[in-house]
Amino acid sequence: MDTIDAVDDGRDTPVELRHLRYFIALAGSLNFTRAAERLHITQSTLSHQIKQLEDELGRPLFDRVGKRVALTEAGDEFLHHATRALQEIDLGLGALRRDGSDMAGELHIGATHTFNLGFIPDCIAAFQQKHPRVKVVAEELPADQIAARLRQGTLDLGVAYRPSAPEGLQFEPLYNEEMVLIVAKGHALARRKRVRMVELNHLPMALLPGSFATRQMLDECFRACGAEPQVMAEINTLAPMMELVAKTGLASIVAANVVPAHAGLVVVRLESPTPVRTPGMLWSPTAREVASTRAFSAIVRKLAFRSSLLEDTQQKRV
Repeated sequence: MDTIDAVDDGRDTPVELRHLRYFIALAGSLNFTRAAERLHITQSTLSHQIKQLEDELGRPLFDRVGKRVALTEAGDEFLHHATRALQEIDLGLGALRRDGSDMAGELHIGATHTFNLGFIPDCIAAFQQKHPRVKVVAEELPADQIAARLRQGTLDLGVAYRPSAPEGLQFEPLYNEEMVLIVAKGHALARRKRVRMVELNHLPMALLPGSFATRQMLDECFRACGAEPQVMAEINTLAPMMELVAKTGLASIVAANVVPAHAGLVVVRLESPTPVRTPGMLWSPTAREVASTRAFSAIVRKLAFRSSLLEDTQQKRV
């Protein structure tokens, strides 16, 4: 049964949705008989439920003089909030009951390269099965451009890693993603199960450029442990960077779930500290109110949960 918890004042009976509906009906007619008829209940039932609500709130909501009924000051104040709350609940129930196939229009998504490889296409496929009349426009963009476009209103939703300064945008974390060291099979660290970050001091490495949030986070980890790797190459996409690592003595740091199974690479876990980045959704407060944006974000959450379970499984195998 749907309930709304009242202020905790020692009472055990919660305020239920029917209490709100009965209260609003009586406040609208100020007549027990007419309100009971409208609600298809007996007058005594209505009277009992209103009394129960008043007891729960600890305030009289109606003045009763003979057959006349009038709102008290507390009742008038509560009516405003109860009406608004019930309207929101009814809107939510209506949205859940709708098929969703009647949703139409365009949805503009921005995602960084990592998510565009497979995650976003999977989300779009699942979304269009439910909402075939919504056109999805997906763009691969750097994180700073995603944030700028969201502020401009030319994107409805962004999927990226946690920004350092959202500046007016809302960020919803999806899961935490542990990053790992990757080396070729003949590398000196290839047989290690774990490596401390300080051991990467002066190690020849290939990393993302400094403009990437992930690189900035790694640089913070290096500074925290007093390590300064020897960055021999900077590449702005993961596939060629991992290919370079497989063909040379360079090492790199990437998320475990982006390493191909048969790429000639060895994955080694990092510690002290363990680099962790947080994927999530970015949106402006106004875009979040759009039904298609909420529907797509629900699919992102669902698939991200599956990805996090896969991530946990992969980490346990390392």
